[in-house]
Amino acid sequence: MRLAGKTALITGAGRGIGRVFAAAYVAEGARVAVADIDAESARQSAAALGDAAIGVAMDVTDQASIDAALAKAVAHLGQIDILVNNAAIFSAAPVVDIARQDYARVFDVNVAGTLFTMQAVARHMIERGIRGKIINMASQAGRRGEPLVAVYCASKAAVISLTQSAGLNLIGHGINVNAISPGVVDGEHWDGVDAFFARYEGKAPGQKKREVSAAVPFGRMGVAEDLTGMAIFLASSESDYVVAQTYNVDGGQWMS
Repeated sequence: MRLAGKTALITGAGRGIGRVFAAAYVAEGARVAVADIDAESARQSAAALGDAAIGVAMDVTDQASIDAALAKAVAHLGQIDILVNNAAIFSAAPVVDIARQDYARVFDVNVAGTLFTMQAVARHMIERGIRGKIINMASQAGRRGEPLVAVYCASKAAVISLTQSAGLNLIGHGINVNAISPGVVDGEHWDGVDAFFARYEGKAPGQKKREVSAAVPFGRMGVAEDLTGMAIFLASSESDYVVAQTYNVDGGQWMS
């Protein structure tokens, strides 16, 4: 019960990693606002967690939606002690094929969405005198370039940089900002990723996923549950002296 009495807002929590984090936080005693652009997914994910969770519709590319979701979460939970910026989208293309609108969409969700959701919640924490925790979801893609994933890699590198700057700025208010950098995490999104590489690298369906899995030193791809320990640690009082860091949870793929 390391999060007993705490409240959390998790974006992109209608499915995948965000949904698993919400369940882990509830199991540790927190109450959670499950936020997602898909309002029905948010509602269903929250309903599965019982009275400790509520679902809120939230589009991180729309400031009015961010503000409304935060207001609803505060109205139900009283305040927000923990924010997990999990909402993100993936994009891939050879550099010569990148479309400007695709670039803009990825940065709007992954970078601006992270920044302005963090800003809104930080303002709430400062106004209430809350010594809060903000956790951004980065990626091993933000640690290095990849030939066919330039835009996504750049967006996650920006998340790491934002985490450093915001962490140094907000710790003066008693707010810890840190990030988690997963490696390859299995899930429904990998069907699309695999199909992309099948098209651009001439691979058979499923081949890229097998290759990626084999390349992980741990011996397999990650799953969302592999990340929950770090997510709980960074949300708890155990991480009070941790500031502006990005932690790799990737089975040994990146060392820093």
